[in-house]
Amino acid sequence: FANIYDSAQTVTMTGTVREFLFVHPHPFLVVDVKNKAGEWQTWRAEMDNRFELEDIGMTAGTFRAGDLVIVSGSPGRSQPLILYLWRLDRPADKLRYQQTGGTPSLNKVPR
Repeated sequence: FANIYDSAQTVTMTGTVREFLFVHPHPFLVVDVKNKAGEWQTWRAEMDNRFELEDIGMTAGTFRAGDLVIVSGSPGRSQPLILYLWRLDRPADKLRYQQTGGTPSLNKVPR
């Protein structure tokens, strides 16, 4: 983790889910975000391991293309446009995913 992500820094951005890849070992969201210059960027947000996410109720259908999300996490050290996801909010239904220490949680609201 420490070789890939800078845990001393946090970035927060609002974007639209392009794709949710619920893969092993670590699922990730692909999120389209407009930068300060107004240009679109595609970020890859890595999540906790799939088995722990399944244990808290996450499925391959939890996130869908087009979902508006606010993501916060530790940016990549040497790779641009990646982050380790610590928190995600989906305003449409108040869903919140949060990684606290080694424990993920999901405030899941039925869709």
